Amino acid sequence: MYGLWRPRVLGAWRVPASGPVILAANHTHNLDGPMIIGTSPRPVHFLVKKEAFVGPLGRFMTATGQLGVDRATADRTAITGALDVLASGGVLGIFPEGTRGDGDFASLRAGLAYFALRSGAPIVPVAVLGGGERRGRLTKALPPLRSRVDVVFGDAFDAGDGSGRRTRGALDDATVRIRKRLTAHLENARRLTGR
Repeated sequence: MYGLWRPRVLGAWRVPASGPVILAANHTHNLDGPMIIGTSPRPVHFLVKKEAFVGPLGRFMTATGQLGVDRATADRTAITGALDVLASGGVLGIFPEGTRGDGDFASLRAGLAYFALRSGAPIVPVAVLGGGERRGRLTKALPPLRSRVDVVFGDAFDAGDGSGRRTRGALDDATVRIRKRLTAHLENARRLTGR
């Protein structure tokens, strides 16, 4: 990432140095996942749509420990793999909206809350800003080479309410709490970076 673009990483120290953690990031551009993988202070295992696991990109994804997920079903293999990453004290990366979009966390899915409540892992919000501002001349799907991309890590927080409940209601409540925290982090990251 540092060879092709100019990442500016803010708050990486906020990622716990050990133990399970979930990085929850906004997703507006193809570069978001690789940028977080390349700038995170710890190795990250993202849940990635299974369609991305083809050709050289697929080999790279497998080699770096990314987890393929079938978004059309409740993919038990992907769920188990994600929980295994957390159980072994690793870092799980999630785009909680499930796909690229406006990146404003408005359409948050329950998957992030499920993993956080089930594992007890703290969530670190991540904002990636600048990847979609301009298109590159050679590859339209990527920002221009050597352009600046900001990666802002926020304060870790627990998704649960302290009760230990893992019911559907607890999941819904946790999703609301998570959305508020992620939205606040994104607003703060935009203020910090001027984007």
